[in-house]
Amino acid sequence: MSRRIAPLTLESLPDLPSGCRGCVSWELDPVSAGRAVAAGGTAFEKEAWLSAVLLEWGSAGRLAYVDDALAGFVTYAPPVHVPRSRSFPTSPVSGDAVLLMTGHVLPQHRGGGIARMLVQSAAKDLTQRGVRALEAFGAAGPEVDERRLGLSADCVVPAAFYEAVGFTVVRPHHRWPRLRLELRTALSWREDVEAALERILGRARVPVLSGV
Repeated sequence: MSRRIAPLTLESLPDLPSGCRGCVSWELDPVSAGRAVAAGGTAFEKEAWLSAVLLEWGSAGRLAYVDDALAGFVTYAPPVHVPRSRSFPTSPVSGDAVLLMTGHVLPQHRGGGIARMLVQSAAKDLTQRGVRALEAFGAAGPEVDERRLGLSADCVVPAAFYEAVGFTVVRPHHRWPRLRLELRTALSWREDVEAALERILGRARVPVLSGV
């Protein structure tokens, strides 16, 4: 069994699950995303977004493969490239951080170290680019109102899962806390955080476009 990690590029974009290839929940503001969904142009908008980020900043994620089949992925980008991040009451993301948007490990590959590989690969990539931290918006509270932000429920990971692997709350909120992970912490993770990582990326399901 062979494993490898690859950057998210225009060439690897088609490898993402079909729902994610056309999901623009994070990449567009709510109005633009709604128009793209109505026009059936979300896949084009996703490709255009990734192309722009690649030109201006670089790869916006990491993909994990097992025997050349996709096993999981994470996506991230500077907040200036993530219009939806401004919709959260706990924005903006810190100036020295990149936003972790979403991630997923396919069920058949959970528990095998894929999640840790993805996050540590992302941390190494970002550290080499001079980034100090990852930040993320977590969902808190028994009933989270995703519709107010124009997001599918699958697009925001529970804050408790982020905290389980070392993220700390830097901007509290009863529904949408903002959390932060110093990249040097991610690079030194041991196997004892693997189960929590699998819960994070395993819980993030493929977004449903009608929920955008």
